[in-house]
Amino acid sequence: MLKSKSFLAVDFGAGSLKLAEFEINEAGGLRLKNYQVKALGPEGAQESTREATVQKALEEVLAAIQTSSKIVNVCAPGFHVFSKFVKLPPVETSKVTQIIQYEAQQNVPFPLEEVVWDYQILGSSPGGELEVLLVAIKADVVEGLFRATENLGLHLQLTDVSPAALTNAFRYNYGELDDCTMLLDIGAKTSNLLFFEKGKIFSRSINLGANSITQDFVNEKKKIAWAQAEKIKIEDGFVSLGGAYEEPENEDAAAISKIARQFMTRLHIQVNQTMQFYRGQQGGSAPARLFLSGGASIMAYTAQFFTEKLNVPVEYFNPLRNVQIDPSIDLEELARVAHTMGEVVGLGLRNMAHCPVELNLMPASTLKWQSFNQKKPYFIATVFSLVAVIAAIGLLFDRLARIKAKEAQTTKQEVAPKQEKSQKFKREYTQLTQLRAEADQLGAWVKDRYYWADVLTELRQVLMKVEAGTKTRLRTEAGIWIESIVTAVPHAPSAFFGQPGMGQPEAMPEAPAASPEDQAEFMRRYGPPPAPMGAPAEPGMMAETMPGMPGPPEVLPGEMPGAAPGGAPGGMPGSTLTAPPPTNGVITLTFRAVSLTRASNQPEANKSIAYAVVDELRASPMFDAEQTRFASDVGNEEPPGTFTFMVTAKLKEELKL
Repeated sequence: MLKSKSFLAVDFGAGSLKLAEFEINEAGGLRLKNYQVKALGPEGAQESTREATVQKALEEVLAAIQTSSKIVNVCAPGFHVFSKFVKLPPVETSKVTQIIQYEAQQNVPFPLEEVVWDYQILGSSPGGELEVLLVAIKADVVEGLFRATENLGLHLQLTDVSPAALTNAFRYNYGELDDCTMLLDIGAKTSNLLFFEKGKIFSRSINLGANSITQDFVNEKKKIAWAQAEKIKIEDGFVSLGGAYEEPENEDAAAISKIARQFMTRLHIQVNQTMQFYRGQQGGSAPARLFLSGGASIMAYTAQFFTEKLNVPVEYFNPLRNVQIDPSIDLEELARVAHTMGEVVGLGLRNMAHCPVELNLMPASTLKWQSFNQKKPYFIATVFSLVAVIAAIGLLFDRLARIKAKEAQTTKQEVAPKQEKSQKFKREYTQLTQLRAEADQLGAWVKDRYYWADVLTELRQVLMKVEAGTKTRLRTEAGIWIESIVTAVPHAPSAFFGQPGMGQPEAMPEAPAASPEDQAEFMRRYGPPPAPMGAPAEPGMMAETMPGMPGPPEVLPGEMPGAAPGGAPGGMPGSTLTAPPPTNGVITLTFRAVSLTRASNQPEANKSIAYAVVDELRASPMFDAEQTRFASDVGNEEPPGTFTFMVTAKLKEELKL
């Protein structure tokens, strides 16, 4: 517990700045003494103007509450934070930190030297795997928050992130809930979805925020200012109920209601996908309820929208449920903004007791500067002491100089043989360094021997994932295998990327003739082969996309599948294609897969399989996503019911043959 009577908590959100002053009450609980909420406007969401806007807003709210407290905990905005839940295999305690650092290098989308990162082990799965929350933020963002507080005479104690602060606030106020509960925090630029279940915690950041409602309204009205559009959204906006409801007479309200429903629909899709991931991959249960928080959550009919879509009870999150309120605070005014104060309550709890999630993203440079400021009085006293000591030393300097001259002569005679030994040591050390370099080279060669096996293992994992995903989407068995691997790209571009003047595509390999027994086994597993392309479909076989399965990309007239607008191949700007020079870093893969157009009743099923293979290769850590692409179009079905396609994949580390 802090010696200071009160302390501050500041949430630097994308759309608003929330400040609260807390103190520890007589019972050891949290008491809210004062608070302020300040809108940041569009400047708060722009990197070029954000720091100045935040500092000005912080200065205004500090002047409004007139506090004497200087200790402050801050929460970084969600759109600046990277967070991910990772599972680690059961290992010795001494190796946990090393493994987590490796996971950070693999998952954080920035060099680790440019970020501040922290982690917390949240528990373990029934299989013994460690469940770890990994969080990172750019160091310059935290340093900007430090400057904003330091310039106003505040002492920054810790930097937290929104998911962690919301988790602590929820557990403090709703600790009695054991069944699965969701908390959806709808912010200005991003939203956070958290799951709580019997001590288990899971969160996901969704890149959707209520600022997009304002921006879409500005785009629709053309001549309206952003600040005016935001005001209309807050005062007149609501989520359209859809269906046959009568529109309001206010044209602005009617327009915003439709835009808001479109936004909430996109958000619901992300929430639904996260629920499926939580239940399927994290072993969670079906949510029993949903809590709403964040500035956009109070838009009229938001709760009714999610009640209808999710079919669960929806309530508003009250982070002040177990927080004592100072009698001087207007409760009616506080109720209007209470749903936005989850982060500041979570920050305040960090000074009171042990919290479920305790992260601190303070960069080393900031900690050093704080340490220096704390020691500054001692440095000043030391300087005065040194001046006094130097004056005393001056009186004895002559005597000491004579004594040192005599000792220097003696020391020189003793040092001579040691210098000779030093030179000999340096020569031996140089030779040792050369031997180590040779040993490192030999080790690298030994490592390269196994690289092919790693590549083949990764390809096998890719095909297994695609087969499993295809089986889930199409509800039928899938089969994909590799016919050939060539360690150089084809000399002629495929017809899949065909452009005028680019030559003929490389022919796809012919499939061997299938025996009658193979054809019979194929029809038993996958059904009769599909009708030829262009033939009319049989009754009851409409080409519909199964729910939850994305269809193939829309192909405009005159464009090839996988091509970007304008006819250029997908992922390759321009209208011409030049085959890259042969290299051991590029491999051309010929895949053969079982045709599922008939078994799944989906004409585009084969293309979706091919797209899934390319997507998995791009997601693989061994391949370059930008240079991994189709090398041919998806071939027609061949007896006994298979098709082929080619992919050019760029390895991040070249094969050394």
